[in-house]
Amino acid sequence: MRVLFFCEIGDPGVGSSTRQMYGLARELRARGHQTAAVATVRRAEDATPTQIEGMTVFRLHSDYSLRWRGWVSLHNRQIDGPLAAVLAEWRPDVVHAHLVHTHIGYHALTQARAAGAAVVFTSHDAMTFCYQKLTCFHGGEEHGGRLDDVEAYAAKCIPCQRFRFRPGRNRRIRAVLERDVQRVTTVSDELGRVMKANGLPVHRTVHNALETADELPSAEALRRFRETHGLVGAQVLAIGGRLHEQKGVGKLLKMLQILAPEFPDLRLIVMGKREIYDDEFEPQAAALGVADRVVPTGWLGPDELPLAYGITDVFVTPSLCFDTFGLVNLEAMEQSKPVVATTFGGSREVVAHGESGFIENPFDVEAYAARIGELLRDPDRARSMGEEGRRRLMEHFTIRRLADEFLEEYHAALAAVGISETASTS
Repeated sequence: MRVLFFCEIGDPGVGSSTRQMYGLARELRARGHQTAAVATVRRAEDATPTQIEGMTVFRLHSDYSLRWRGWVSLHNRQIDGPLAAVLAEWRPDVVHAHLVHTHIGYHALTQARAAGAAVVFTSHDAMTFCYQKLTCFHGGEEHGGRLDDVEAYAAKCIPCQRFRFRPGRNRRIRAVLERDVQRVTTVSDELGRVMKANGLPVHRTVHNALETADELPSAEALRRFRETHGLVGAQVLAIGGRLHEQKGVGKLLKMLQILAPEFPDLRLIVMGKREIYDDEFEPQAAALGVADRVVPTGWLGPDELPLAYGITDVFVTPSLCFDTFGLVNLEAMEQSKPVVATTFGGSREVVAHGESGFIENPFDVEAYAARIGELLRDPDRARSMGEEGRRRLMEHFTIRRLADEFLEEYHAALAAVGISETASTS
């Protein structure tokens, strides 16, 4: 079978959806299938095919002011010709679209279907119906994050987006998904529920997965990492990924302030862009009196990231936005670390509450901090939960399971357009 992926970000080091694509592609190739990908670049001189992690990636040029995303994401005419050429040259049996909501655009799904491919679309986030990461649904501080207003409608979206609001955007996206896409999957049941509430078709949940390492970091490597970052003898709390207020970093600093008196050796490692931490969150940490307890590591590469997880006592994902899955939860679970995750989104499908960690509302800073404290206070329980998390990962969230389920979706999509399994594998 020939599978062509659409994913706007070609760099495998950026974004969980991109990492998923490359991991899935490797597993498919190991099973005898052929894969390639379409990504986008901002500079015209970079718009050339290249090899990334053993796969041809066709890089298409697209650049515009994102204030027009509500319009351009429906049909990005900059890529029409180049994409048509890729489809004609590569002749995929299946196009599997991941991220299309900025530079590839939803019309690309129509092009793929017109070229004869069966189309599978995986929704990784809420941007099929929301203009950004979904943040308004829970009511914020005023309601303690306890509302469930997940439907998009003009009276709510116009004040948020103002001139970026594009009338009819969601109706157009729905039409493309219903007409040109044979199978729509989501990364969590909770995202599926929210998409259905907005009138979008959903056929199946295919939970994210992790390519697990052959072996865990050695004790010596962990020791050196601790020394490098001044963490010898420290209890370590960690957060990783995109650093943003909606990811709960500010709330976490308040939790650190609550925990500090009881745990004098507690340190927080922040794995994300250093300049964002320095500009946006270091002043908050200083005002709360915990700046000396925070260790901003910067963005860690694939060799260092397992070491950071390996020295962690408790990993946290206190997102205030709708966190559709949280691949970082799996990365912590691989290293047998307990996770305290957000109530918002699909985290409870990843972290088993009371077994491999806890699910808490990050707007309730005291309660969230108390859950962290439970694990810091009882290392044996934390260790047991971490081991359960790793067992859960290996049972439910492997890349082999991901490939099995997507192959089922590919065959279902091919059948829906009248192409037999034999024809697609010939």
